[in-house]
Amino acid sequence: MKVLMTGATGMVGRELGKALVAAGHQVVIISRDREKAAQKTPFPCEVIEGNLTEAPVSSHFLDEVEAVLHLMGEPIAEGRWTDEKKKKLVQTRVQATRNLRQSLGGRAKVLVSTSAVGFYGDRGEELLTEETAPGADFLARLCVDWEQEAQAFEKEGTRVVCLRLGMVLSKTGGALSEMMTPAKAGVAGPLGSGQQWMSWIHIEDLVRLYRQALEQQEMKGIYNAVAPDPVRNEDFMKCLTRLLHRPGFLRAPAFALKILFGEKSTVLLSSQRASGQRVLATGFSFHFSSLEKALSDLV
Repeated sequence: MKVLMTGATGMVGRELGKALVAAGHQVVIISRDREKAAQKTPFPCEVIEGNLTEAPVSSHFLDEVEAVLHLMGEPIAEGRWTDEKKKKLVQTRVQATRNLRQSLGGRAKVLVSTSAVGFYGDRGEELLTEETAPGADFLARLCVDWEQEAQAFEKEGTRVVCLRLGMVLSKTGGALSEMMTPAKAGVAGPLGSGQQWMSWIHIEDLVRLYRQALEQQEMKGIYNAVAPDPVRNEDFMKCLTRLLHRPGFLRAPAFALKILFGEKSTVLLSSQRASGQRVLATGFSFHFSSLEKALSDLV
């Protein structure tokens, strides 16, 4: 299958691209810099030079594209959420998805797009299914608009799957990598009350889930891309520091996180107990269904 992938140089994109090529798919990617993209992608691919944030792209490489894996987006966790940063977060998701649809002109049979459990906002103890209403904070509104642009592909006869990602656990980047430095130094601990729920997924399972969504015709609509074992932040940090044989008692007060990170602190303090039952109902089997097993593999 000829697959177009955005966000191919990111943490998930690199692993997903390798898996697609190993499975026999032909991969085409879009990047602002052809040479840098070729250096950063650890798999053979054709590169279309363009910036979906600014405009649709045009290339003969889009001919015969059957499927799209849409992963691009300005990193949520990097830097403070200034007005300029928030503008980039929106443009690289909402505007880019709109320009992607215009670029393809109805060619794709399937779109597997990305969202996040941030869609739900801060929900305390509530068990969150795909039918749960969205939250009201910035990240929730961003996810709503992002998903709406992806669902617009359905008007052109495209099967659309949208994965709401939990925290992706990986050795090569993301939140876990940022936690490792203080954890190894023995200065990590719960964030705020530590009672907020964290929904997560091992990167290996996420790559497999993207592939299943691409290839399984029955999959359609929204899915929480989370392992079936959400944990409280306090328990996550206990598990991590125990596996590293380090203390984990240094709590970071919520007020300090709000001062340090501003509005972005909602990512750290919001409680999202997302259900993975709809994914399990597709027949998907998690290789890393427990946090203990996932972290043991990564640390």
